[in-house]
Amino acid sequence: MAALRRLRQCHSTGIAISHFHTSSRASAKLHYKMLVVGGGSGGISMSARMKRMVGAENVAVVEPSEMHYYQPIWTLVGAGAKTLTSSGRSTASVMPSGVKWVKSKVQEINPDTNTVRTDDGNEISYEYLIVALGLQIHFEKIKGLPEGFEHPKIGSNYSVQTVEKTWKALQDFKEGNAVFTFPNSPVKCAGAPQKIMYLADAYLRKTGKRAKANVIYNTSLPVLFGIKKYADSLWDIVKQRDLQVNLRQNLIEVRADKQEAVFENLDKPGETKVLEYEMLHVTPPMGPNLVIKGSLLADEAGWLDVSKDNLQHKRYPNVFGIGDCTNLPTAKTGAAVAAQTAILNRTISKVRKNEKPDKIYDGYTSCPLVTSYNTVILAEFDYNGQPLETFPFNQAKERRLMYYMKADVMPHLYWHGLLRGLWGGPGPYRKLLHLGMK
Repeated sequence: MAALRRLRQCHSTGIAISHFHTSSRASAKLHYKMLVVGGGSGGISMSARMKRMVGAENVAVVEPSEMHYYQPIWTLVGAGAKTLTSSGRSTASVMPSGVKWVKSKVQEINPDTNTVRTDDGNEISYEYLIVALGLQIHFEKIKGLPEGFEHPKIGSNYSVQTVEKTWKALQDFKEGNAVFTFPNSPVKCAGAPQKIMYLADAYLRKTGKRAKANVIYNTSLPVLFGIKKYADSLWDIVKQRDLQVNLRQNLIEVRADKQEAVFENLDKPGETKVLEYEMLHVTPPMGPNLVIKGSLLADEAGWLDVSKDNLQHKRYPNVFGIGDCTNLPTAKTGAAVAAQTAILNRTISKVRKNEKPDKIYDGYTSCPLVTSYNTVILAEFDYNGQPLETFPFNQAKERRLMYYMKADVMPHLYWHGLLRGLWGGPGPYRKLLHLGMK
């Protein structure tokens, strides 16, 4: 219950999970050459790179969370294939040595005065600012949530407080509808809402319960997946495994006490449908970080307004952005962050020398679409939705090798490579392949 109360209070900051941090009100004025706000994947990886560029004593990271999580693995945690413990490490252990960790929450950013104000009363000034605050999760925009998570048979792989509830609901499944949702909003890792469906289907088959289950995926989107090459393969899997996909269906209410989910038909305003469920996996609506949305750094929709080519802010040249908080027109994934780190590092290096940024981000992103407990379709694509594949074979086909990369290789590279600023750049999988060839 206490964890769910925290869920009502906390906001997403990349892939780090916020806990309240109290400290005495500091009166000293702080200044750093390079200030990073947000200690998720983008913030930590860039702070490691900035340490090498300007020296550790000139870099600070503002992040309130005591724990840092590798969230891409939560799909497997929700299916019982990995433990939640394995997905997290202390923030202190991933913070680059010598870099100042400001253990506070950002309250306001003022790019006109080059200052950031934190919730414990500090004002920090900067020469350059990297914004890596992630996006905001909004369970509360669905009627009946987050309090509905206090009931059984409902979970979400998008929160540290609810991911294990997904696995419990799957284990407790007896017969009826197993329902999986995709919201009417941008999301991080747009493949994750359906990955857990494929894993649930595999688990129910393995435990002999599939014959008594209706596996249903209700998505607000007009397509199963945004890139046709991979969507065609996914539709084949849907048909082969007798999965029910309903397009343009948006979850608006959960009646957890009755085990009912209410969906609106986005193509027929006013039309709703009530589904009873034996298991419900909720992908929450998401939106821009509220600090950014309320600042001069935001675009009209509230996202950090950066150049899609070099990640420099469009109006404030000493401000840069990375990851889910930005308005980059590409899928919000960990692989995208990995690709963006080298681009942003180069951009900042050039700007500091009063030179024009010369490295262009092509929008590379990747989604390892987990389709069972031992197979993955590895989707890789650019801004234009064109496949940008690493390997010399058809990546739209389910493969065991890709599952091994997703489950075991990538977490190791995340903790020991990306967060240390040693791995990343355009096409992280391509870079991995090159490393394997050396």
